[in-house]
Amino acid sequence: MFKRIGLLILANLAVFIMLSILLTVVQMVFGVNFGTMAGSNLNLGTLFVFSMVVGFSGSLISLAMSKTMAKMSMGLQMIDTDRPANDLERYLVDVVRYQSQKAGIPMPEVGIYDGEPNAFATGATRSSSLVAVSTGLLQIMNRDEVEAVIAHEISHVRNGDMVTMTLLQGVMNTFVVFFSRIIGWVVDRQILRNENEGPGIGYYITSIVLDIALGFLASMVVAAFSRYREYHADAGAAGIMGSSRPMIDALRRLGGVEPNELQGSVKGFGISGGFGSLFASHPSIDDRIKALEEKRY
Repeated sequence: MFKRIGLLILANLAVFIMLSILLTVVQMVFGVNFGTMAGSNLNLGTLFVFSMVVGFSGSLISLAMSKTMAKMSMGLQMIDTDRPANDLERYLVDVVRYQSQKAGIPMPEVGIYDGEPNAFATGATRSSSLVAVSTGLLQIMNRDEVEAVIAHEISHVRNGDMVTMTLLQGVMNTFVVFFSRIIGWVVDRQILRNENEGPGIGYYITSIVLDIALGFLASMVVAAFSRYREYHADAGAAGIMGSSRPMIDALRRLGGVEPNELQGSVKGFGISGGFGSLFASHPSIDDRIKALEEKRY
């Protein structure tokens, strides 16, 4: 149950920075303008359109790749939901099917992976989602707790959190590109006094450095929003289960173990989270338990 900013944030950050640097290098080496610079003047309207294209490309690409990357990076053993191979698989399929019907979403794919106690949900849309649990989580939790964890992941899918996070990341990426180019232009023209028709080295270096630096700052904002969404997923789990007690018990159980971090792109929709840093995708377990207890589901 820990992590909600991995692939979606780390994969997005990687794709976004790589794309930004690539386009900046292409502009510098080949003199391609992309319409963002007009001689010694900066075209803000065109720059903003360019920033949106670059910004949302990174987040949309990471969203489209999320399920495939999760399967590859986590070594998922996918369950045939029509023909489960054993009692455990049949149990997980039945739980996911019942909860997804109760939540009013299509049946997600179901997977198991080897690892310490954790679980996650991913997928570009509600109709192409995936829910996976670890063998470690299945070993330490009773059935009510396992079902509460799965309900938490189903809530992420029902709430459309993957798409919401993608849109937020796209907006943040857009402003990163926009302001890094404006600052780069100021450094190039006003500080380094470049008087050539095209942008100088100050513009390129400043833009690349700020893409990276501001990209990490933007990730902090997305992480903060992710922590906020965790409370809603916990509340959704309580609603699906008919009581907050199983979710509280599952969180307390996790509070006594040391869960491994999920890989990049699936981090964002795991059941476990970080421990209070600015990049943590989840609130603390104590805060989550308190929120559930105060709402008295």
